[in-house]
Amino acid sequence: MIGLIFMLHFGSFHLLSLAWRRAGVDAVPVMRNPLKSASLADFWGRRWNTAFHELATRFTFQPLRMRLGASTAALIVFLLSGVIHELVISLPAGGGYGLPTGYFVAQGLGVASERSSRGQRFGLGHGWRGRLFTVLVLAGPVYWLFPPVFVHRVILPMLAAIGAR
Repeated sequence: MIGLIFMLHFGSFHLLSLAWRRAGVDAVPVMRNPLKSASLADFWGRRWNTAFHELATRFTFQPLRMRLGASTAALIVFLLSGVIHELVISLPAGGGYGLPTGYFVAQGLGVASERSSRGQRFGLGHGWRGRLFTVLVLAGPVYWLFPPVFVHRVILPMLAAIGAR
């Protein structure tokens, strides 16, 4: 799964960006060195899938921030991301419902934690503590994002169909 994610998110998307740039379109890569993230906010806000981030900021976060405040608006964006992932993970797999949404809610709570006064005092938004916290929150619940039902019913059949072993 890690190899597949890296191939899709870094390889293919980067190749598409290069192709568009060669054709004269200013298409910046959507993944901007996520492994260098020093915090969850840095990972989700500036480094991972910046195309989704820009859309979510423009059409969800900014309008909600005015009414509900930045923290609540950010949590709603993570919840929305979870629902979108339910549509592309749980629905095709016919199971694992709620797990992708739980993963993204955990991410939103992690960002809120590192931005809290306690999280800032502990250094969760930068340095080695920030990197460790980021890795733990991203990787710890990754099982929720790719539950076995999805791997067995979607990923393995797809790999078999393209001749991978």
